[in-house]
Order: sequence, then structure tokens, then C-alpha cells
Amino acid sequence: MRLILLGPPGAGKGTQAQRLVQKYRIVQLSTGEMLRAAVAAQTPVGLQAKDIMASGALVPDEIVIGIISDRLDQPDMKNGFILDGFPRTVPQAAALDELLKKKHIKLDAVVELRVNESALLARVETRVAEMRARGEDVRIDDTPEVLSKRLANYRSLTEPLIHYYSERRKLLTVDGMMTIEHVTREINRILSAIGAVEPKVAKPAVSAKKAGGAARKTAKPAGKKAAKTAQKAAKAAPKGKKAASSKVGKAKGKAAPPARRRGTAKAKKAAKTTVRKATKKVTKKRAKR
Repeated sequence: MRLILLGPPGAGKGTQAQRLVQKYRIVQLSTGEMLRAAVAAQTPVGLQAKDIMASGALVPDEIVIGIISDRLDQPDMKNGFILDGFPRTVPQAAALDELLKKKHIKLDAVVELRVNESALLARVETRVAEMRARGEDVRIDDTPEVLSKRLANYRSLTEPLIHYYSERRKLLTVDGMMTIEHVTREINRILSAIGAVEPKVAKPAVSAKKAGGAARKTAKPAGKKAAKTAQKAAKAAPKGKKAASSKVGKAKGKAAPPARRRGTAKAKKAAKTTVRKATKKVTKKRAKR
């Protein structure tokens, strides 16, 4: 994904760029941040740009183009990038197109954050007041006075880029006056709509060889278990037959007598017992006499 964010100073380009970086794992190329870092480090380029930035004027093209060209050659650029704050003029856009063409890099889209200038000035005034209340340092190019001048430069120099990229069918416009969350959702929606967002790559299917190997591995343990079970069953079969035969033999030897015979035997025993008792009584009476 390779994008350019357009919009006047204070439109929220830096905030949206950071969100895109986190979501799509791409690199933010903010010329403003690179130049401010150079100023802080007091490099030759930074010293050249310091007075220009303090006055609110634009940094010369040759300085910015050189920074971008070197940065595009870094290995972390393979997933894509977002250019924030560049190009600012039609000549810069033409120079960038030429640079990208030489490096065989395709630009996917130019996202314009359209905002109201009066609202921007109010935002900056509020932000500066809050920073001073917290005791924080205010950037020299982040005051209402400097912003007014930068907005005038934007109208005269940068707004023609809207027409430039619109003719090339690269321009996508988003209402920058919405909340940060709404702006983010709208940017993601239009990027998906134009196909700038690469679809997630599905995990590769298991190859036939691997699938066959896995099936064989699964089949082997199952086959071994089945063989063992069959062997146990075969050993147990003769034992089962012997046990069954012995049980049948015992059952034949111990066949229960018919119900009538059992009843007759009981009756005979009862009769004998009665006779014995009667005989004993008679014997006792005779003995008494």
C-alpha cells in the first residue's frame, strides 16, 4: 500500500497516518518530522530548514526530494508507505511521479482530508492554550499566526494538487471535520473499495504427500491395535468353547427331578416322621404302666 495524505495544516494527517501505519504495518514518511529531526540534530539540512520552517514558508524541493529518495531505498519500505506533508506543489508531485517511476513503485491513492479553515484555527488556538497550561513547549510552527500563513500558502500552492491527482484518478476525498474515529473508518472503507488493501492470504492447503503421510501414520497404529484385538479374540475362542461344553455337561448331570417325584419324596419323609413320633408316644405310655 502506497499512499499520499493531502490536506491543510492541522487537518489531522499525522493522526490518520499513524493509524494506517498500525493497521497495515506500513511506514509513515512525514517530511515535517524528518525536517524537525534534522533541525533538532543541527545537521546541515536542518540548519538550512530552520529559519524557513520558523517563518512558515515551504522547504526547497531539492532538500525534500533527496530525503524521500534515500528513504524509499530502505528495506522496511517493502510493505508500503504513507507520504504525509509531501508533495506540496504540482512540481513536487511531478518530481515524485518521476522518482516512483524510476524505482518501479506504483502509487495506490491520494487521500484528501477536507476541512474548514476557521475551524482549524480554532483547533490550533485551543491546542496551544492547553499545551501552555500543562507547561509544555509549543512548536514554533504550531501557533495561530504561523498557521494562518501556512493556510495561505496551502491555498495558493497545494490546492492545485487536488486537480492534479483528480485528473490521474488517484484522488479520494474524506470529510476531515468528522471525529477521528469516523475519519479512520471512512479512509479504511475507501481503501478497501479501490483494492488498495491486500486481502489476507489463506493458509496453504496440506499437500497430497503430507496428507498421505499423515494418513499412513494414523492407519499404522489403528492397524496394529486391530491385529492385537483379533489375536486376543482368537485365543479366547477355544477357552470359550471349553467353558461352554463343561457348563453343558454339568447341567446334564444335575438335571432336576420332575415336580411329581420331588413331591412324593417329601410326602414319604413326612409320613415316616409321623409314624416315628406316634411309635415313641405309645412306647412311653407302656413304660409308664
